[in-house]
Amino acid sequence: MGTRPFGVYIHVPWCSSRCGYCDFNTYVPGALEAASPASFVDDAIAEIRIARELMGERNVTVSTVFFGGGTPTLLPATDLSRVLAEVDASFGLAPGAEVTTEANPESVNPQYFEALLNSGFTRLSLGMQSSSTSVLATLDREHTAGRAPQAAREAFAAGFSEVSLDLIYGTPGETDHQWRQSLQDALSAGPTHVSAYSLIVEQGTKMARLVKSGVLSPTDDDVLARRYEWADEALSDAGLTWYEVSNWARGGREGSSVCRHNLGYWRNDDWLGVGAGAHSHVGGLRWWNQKHPARCSASLAKGGLPVAGCERLTSAEQEVEEIMLRLRLAEGLPVERVSGERRADIDRLVAEGLLNPQASSKGLLILTSRGRLLADLVVRTLT
Repeated sequence: MGTRPFGVYIHVPWCSSRCGYCDFNTYVPGALEAASPASFVDDAIAEIRIARELMGERNVTVSTVFFGGGTPTLLPATDLSRVLAEVDASFGLAPGAEVTTEANPESVNPQYFEALLNSGFTRLSLGMQSSSTSVLATLDREHTAGRAPQAAREAFAAGFSEVSLDLIYGTPGETDHQWRQSLQDALSAGPTHVSAYSLIVEQGTKMARLVKSGVLSPTDDDVLARRYEWADEALSDAGLTWYEVSNWARGGREGSSVCRHNLGYWRNDDWLGVGAGAHSHVGGLRWWNQKHPARCSASLAKGGLPVAGCERLTSAEQEVEEIMLRLRLAEGLPVERVSGERRADIDRLVAEGLLNPQASSKGLLILTSRGRLLADLVVRTLT
């Protein structure tokens, strides 16, 4: 510990309603017995303190903090500020630390943004998903079609210099025109970062049941590929460069607008996950918390972390994971990270247009535009 960047992820498991496509560990207030948003802050502070004590005398300074969920901004800004203050008090925030919170557009306003800035937040990630009313309805999103770009402008006006918008393409029933319009509307707000994800219909969700029953029809893979290419073109033309398969930022892969916290995941750095269902990775050990907030509270009340399970990957598993994660990055994967018997496949992947030939000749594996569309195939080939 202490030799790699260290981040803290705070999982706020509460949402005002549950979106039909979401399979995250989230709950609607009032839906659980013996658990409510009111206890979240005290539990998070207790977990941070216990984790810091267990890490002993090591000097572990926090480079990034990320509040995700759920909807962190469902809580008052003062609650998020208290948790951030505890991270700083227990670990210490590094100079220039990146501090992000996710936000649903309908849950924030200019006063909320000012409160976040005053407590040390440096970055905002707004869940826009689409600017189409019908697509938002299919996704069960609560905000209106124009609210996300408006919220981004309000954040900039309040003083945020880093604002990201999250988009989803491939929602059942979405048209090509609606996706192009969503890109245009997102870019009209001047975001410094955009994430664009293909919708995955997860088992166990409301949307999966609607697809299975024939009420909704999944989007064709060729359509998804075309929409990704449109996104890459539109975002690139607007000055945003891809640095991870689904993420674009001003300044490119080394620019100031990349999400440094997420880079820590893809680079397999260390992080502490706080909150119900959060995952941690420290010193090669992984663990994950109980999913139910009440169970987490009970463990913390006894002075222990709310751990549900843990694992330590074998060297072979670590190799596969590094290939899987680092190949998604524009910075690429060093050839030596691929085992000898698999390196013979590299020339074929280059010939098929999936890996950049110039980078490969220099010992670095970087996906081409076509390779990004078939990233899973490249990973399977090299592992």
